[in-house]
Amino acid sequence: MSVDVKRLTIHQIADDLAAGKYSCVELAQFYLERIQQVEPLVHAFCKYDGKDLLRKAAEADARRAAGKQLSPYDGILLGMKDNISVKGQSCSCASQTLLGYNPPFNATLVTCLESKGFIPFGRMNMDEFAMGSTTRSSVYGPTSNPWGLEYFPGGSSGGSAAAVGAAELPAAIGSDTGGSIRQPAAFCGVYGLKPTYGRVSRYGIAAMASSLDQGGPLTRDVIDAAILLESMSGFDPLDAMTLHDSLTGLADAVKNTDAGFLKGLRVGLVKEYMNWSELEPACRKAVENAVELLKSHGAEIIEVDLPTTLLATQAYFAIMMAEASTNLERIDGIRYGSQEPGKRLNDIYLNSRGKFGENTKLRLLAGTLIITKQCYQDYFVNAQKVRTRLVQEFREIFKKCDILLTPTSPTMPGRKDAPPSLKFQADFYGVDCNLAANCAISVPAEITDDGMPVGIQFIAAPKKDEFLLKMVRAYELCRPLKEFIPNL
Repeated sequence: MSVDVKRLTIHQIADDLAAGKYSCVELAQFYLERIQQVEPLVHAFCKYDGKDLLRKAAEADARRAAGKQLSPYDGILLGMKDNISVKGQSCSCASQTLLGYNPPFNATLVTCLESKGFIPFGRMNMDEFAMGSTTRSSVYGPTSNPWGLEYFPGGSSGGSAAAVGAAELPAAIGSDTGGSIRQPAAFCGVYGLKPTYGRVSRYGIAAMASSLDQGGPLTRDVIDAAILLESMSGFDPLDAMTLHDSLTGLADAVKNTDAGFLKGLRVGLVKEYMNWSELEPACRKAVENAVELLKSHGAEIIEVDLPTTLLATQAYFAIMMAEASTNLERIDGIRYGSQEPGKRLNDIYLNSRGKFGENTKLRLLAGTLIITKQCYQDYFVNAQKVRTRLVQEFREIFKKCDILLTPTSPTMPGRKDAPPSLKFQADFYGVDCNLAANCAISVPAEITDDGMPVGIQFIAAPKKDEFLLKMVRAYELCRPLKEFIPNL
């Protein structure tokens, strides 16, 4: 039996398993064959264990045969970014310093997904410690974009996005601190959801910037994003920032939404986003085409101002680097991380932390400087003031609009061999949502003449995750292009 995994979604697999079209073991074999075919080209995985996957798939088949399946999704595999703890599996954050670290516990989101029968499979490649937007700084080597192997897939969740884009997996989980799910999703032609801050527990996700980090899914359509968000969200006593309200019934609500949802919808277009000089024509055109499509289905387009966004990237980097410096203090060769010998304690620290990559060192040094007595007020405190202003401006905007439409990235993917940029323009459309705790999703919109996908972003107010996904479902039904499948 042969199945085209390029078109499989989680909800389609669930229907097929219920109908007995194939077993969980056969499903696993389909994906393992696909991985063997394209992984040498894409390099989306750090590691994976095919034998363990087949064993767990067989257990899922046994549960189904006994009428004891854990959910309709029992036996479906999901990729896990290499900074998410899965008990007994390597969790190196793509860094030389953590090679060989196997956490003795699951991240809460993993426990939630396993309770539904999902199988965490593989460690997905990423930028070291999630610091980057290319997936080139990994100790395992760079990942390629499945739409053009000479291009990078974005980052830091580039391995997760590339694996879903290349149909090596039906879906994967990433983490988003300033666009790290959404930007690679746009580059790889998949959906990337950053939920409201606190919607998904951060426990077991290696912390970079604790007030900004959030786990989320990368999928082939918005119904799958809803399925995974519903499955892994909820209050967690191990993460005091998690929300108490439930998303029960989210997947059904999104699935039952039709194009009529767009009629009368107030869609905001941020002037500062659209007027930014770094916005490339292909990315601008995708938003403009989406505007015309939404208007044709009854949506109202409203121009809004968000002046503080022009300071947001600088504020984000001050906060992120300061928090990262504090969080990564524990990777010192004594508490965590491989230990390098030295004559004195300071030598051990220096030798062990010297194994960080150059990009990580740069950010940690800057973060350490920011929280010194001399710089704390000028940089960190002022960055928090910018953050407060940004939150206030978003609140005023969402009184006028139901949702915002923006580019996901100002640029198309760059070549893997291009020198690294220090302009950080890749973060311009991503960081605002993390600073303000908004929910946001990157959605594939169209394909350029040279065969590369372009993503657009929808942003909703905090706790409006269901509204956001229902709106995207309505857009998805109206979008002229229905499939985003690379020629790989």
